[in-house]
Amino acid sequence: MIFGLNFTFLSKYGFYYIEGLKVTLQLAFWTLILATAVGVVMGMVRVQNYKIVSSVIDGWINFIRGVPIMVQIFIVYYGIATSLPQFWAAVVSLTVNSSVYIAEHTRAGMQAVNKGQMEAARCIGMSKLQANWYIIIPQAIKNILPSLCNEFILLIKNTSIVSVIALHELTYTSNSVRANTFLAFEPLIVTAFIYFMITYVLKRLVGILERRLHAHD
Repeated sequence: MIFGLNFTFLSKYGFYYIEGLKVTLQLAFWTLILATAVGVVMGMVRVQNYKIVSSVIDGWINFIRGVPIMVQIFIVYYGIATSLPQFWAAVVSLTVNSSVYIAEHTRAGMQAVNKGQMEAARCIGMSKLQANWYIIIPQAIKNILPSLCNEFILLIKNTSIVSVIALHELTYTSNSVRANTFLAFEPLIVTAFIYFMITYVLKRLVGILERRLHAHD
């Protein structure tokens, strides 16, 4: 008993949280990889300003940013990815959401690179694609790396929303423990503490990364 709270259930149900945490971290990991790949491509296309394609991407980004993530998860799970395993349906849902924000970070990062870099690359015979790949993108990645890390932190927290499709991640696990123990509050405290520790450590690492990037500059 701590401050009148009963945490003795952890001796029996602690492994529930471990298994839920594994699913949460795997979900965040695969989503980050896929969302980064998709988002970077969308951001590059937006910067190039290909009329029709850029307009379509702009519309898609505005649509996704204007629709609640829970609604997006339901649309993907019940309508688009019905043939996928539950885990990968959740990955697709979160990828759809996260990729549009990464696209915006990528666009901003590329536009922050001095335009003279592109002009110099073109003067020495590089195509636009080569200039972007070898000159602009490496500098843009450095600009947006802290933002990508913060997006990963946000993604860790957003994984809790996929509990609505009964994926056994950390939040769903907490609800299962609550149902089994008839404790309404304590299992949520444990879940909140686990999320806090993950995000706190990640924020500290992002802070170290930002300081090193500034020192390098």
